Parts: sequence; C-alpha cells; structure tokens
Amino acid sequence: MSRYTGPRVKVMRALGVELPGLSAKKTERRPYPPGQHGQARKKLSEYALRLREKQKVRLNYGLTDTQLRTLMLEARRSKLAAGTKLIELLERRLDNVIFRAGFARTIPGARQLVAHGHVLIDGKRVDIPSYRVSAGETVSVREQRRDHQTVVAGLARADLEAPAWLAVDKEARQARVTSLPDETSIPFPIEVQLIIEYYSQRL
Repeated sequence: MSRYTGPRVKVMRALGVELPGLSAKKTERRPYPPGQHGQARKKLSEYALRLREKQKVRLNYGLTDTQLRTLMLEARRSKLAAGTKLIELLERRLDNVIFRAGFARTIPGARQLVAHGHVLIDGKRVDIPSYRVSAGETVSVREQRRDHQTVVAGLARADLEAPAWLAVDKEARQARVTSLPDETSIPFPIEVQLIIEYYSQRL
C-alpha cells in the first residue's frame, strides 16, 4: 500500500484519534467516524482493534505498510522490548524530528523540507526523510530557509511541545538530540502491544 494522501481529518475520525503528525486540524466538531452510521455503536473484533493501532502509527508517521513492516522486523531483533524499540525507531526519523522540534506543522511538511535539502545535521545537508538521528546530533534548518513558510507555520503551532529528548532553540532553528526517545515519547494514545500482536501472525 502506498503512502496515504487522502482526507486527513476523515481518517482521524475513522480511527477515533487525532494524529498530530498527519494533520494540525482537530476532530472536535465531529468526534465520531464518518459515514451514515458513524454515530452508531460498534463492537470491534480483536483483529480490528489491532489493525486500528497499526494504522494509527502508519498514518501519523506517513509510512507505507512495507516500511512499517521493515521497522517491526528490526524492532523484534533488538535487545529491547519490540514495542519500545519500534517507537524509538519511528521517533528517530529525521522528518519526525523536524516536526517534533516545531519546524513544520505536520510530518508531510517536514518531509518536504528534508527532501528539498533545507535540513542540516551537524552542519551537513541531509535530504533523506528516513535518516535516523542519533543522540548528540544537532538538526537545523539551513540559514537561507529559516524563514521558510513551512518553518514559520510550524513554529506558530501551539498545541504541541517539543519532547524531552530534544533541546530546541527556536530562534536558531536548531534542535539537539539529547537522548534516544522511548515509548513515552509518542504524541498520541497508542497501545503498542496490539501492534506487536498484529505482526506476530504476519512476520
């Protein structure tokens, strides 16, 4: 399955959660699934519950099913708990770091900044959105693009704070990775164990 490009609020309503990386918009006006029977109570099957948690992660971080599956395989090979490692790997993506630092309103916006070569790591240009940052690295926006509309719009978004593992200097448009993220870093409610269970029958 390719990366999702459809209506963002609609998919958040369907999943029953606001995904800050997918959209800066809220579902509060219509906090129920879309469609004629959206307000009807439905009991989800165990499979549907697991799928929903997987889709939350995939859509928030803007991944394809293949990309998420690859990360899950890597997480399972880790010495850490698979769920903890999966969240770490997702949060360490460069496009997510740009978003979490506040330099873009959404992860798709951050991905565009990175892909267009406007992002530096320790002073060197990196244009790969999936680049995995490490503790001690400094991520910054190129001086010529510090007032880019994407960056200004990101800094104006007031509903998200930078995570504890990022030391952000908004004036300098840079963020230092002070430590590696853990399972508490994810900015929306998620049951990681259900994702593990979803993949347990597929890997």
